[in-house]
Amino acid sequence: MASTVTLLIEPVPAGETRHDLDATFREVDASAPALRVGELSTQRGDGIFETIAVIDGHAQEARAHLERLRNSARICELPEPNLEQWQAAIARAVASLPAEGEFALKLVLSRGVEHGPAPTAWLHVAPAADFSAVRARGIRVVTLDRGYDRDTAERAPWLLLGAKTLSYAVNMAALREAKRRGADDAIFVTPDGYVMEGPTSSVILRHGDVYSTPAPSGAILHGTTQQSLFEHLEATGARTDYRDIRVPELGTADAAWLVSSVRLAAGITHIDGSPVAYDADETRALNDYLLSPRD
Repeated sequence: MASTVTLLIEPVPAGETRHDLDATFREVDASAPALRVGELSTQRGDGIFETIAVIDGHAQEARAHLERLRNSARICELPEPNLEQWQAAIARAVASLPAEGEFALKLVLSRGVEHGPAPTAWLHVAPAADFSAVRARGIRVVTLDRGYDRDTAERAPWLLLGAKTLSYAVNMAALREAKRRGADDAIFVTPDGYVMEGPTSSVILRHGDVYSTPAPSGAILHGTTQQSLFEHLEATGARTDYRDIRVPELGTADAAWLVSSVRLAAGITHIDGSPVAYDADETRALNDYLLSPRD
């Protein structure tokens, strides 16, 4: 079985039905050239993506990720992806992987080459990093000013704050700044004092028996892993809440996590150098759920 798979995808218009979807995929060697020099995804970051965890042969929350890809395409005025085609591409890639292990599967849709006739699309899957130690011991985070008030997305939709775009230079810079400050990750906060999200993750807090996350809006990406966890928690009788969260609440929570598709739930142990409440047993239980097959 292959440990990496790369498929170039010939986009089929949304709503169009084809019985030969497999013919729209071309598998290439991951080390071989695949994109043209004029490709706008690499020149300008003009495109969108999703990353899906594949755990023991199962693509986790694939449909939710595809729905978010479609939403990002609408925000960025890209052609709407044909979800049936992308689902078939995921299935083909996963079928080529070993039945055990954790993998990261990335879907990319770009505007294509400059002045080109069509968008560019591809899928790439490779072994995921080993996050077992991080899941077990937790992470240290710092808060970083995002530079935008929480209502910026409504006032300036052209900033594309609610889309998962390829323009990740700021997100990566934030992670480097967190490392410089002796932390593992960061939480973006607004100048007017509200919690937003991590550079590559969603924030969840627990106060008592209530789990909360920043209210979804055009200013943050609505996390697929966070939504799945909330559905799971509600099924067990817990209370969940989408609301505006003030920055001081980070330090008063009984437990806090950054959650994402591949790393899963990482419990927060320190914020800006100060220790905070950390629940190792609950974090283990959350990850047990996230490691189970989920549709």
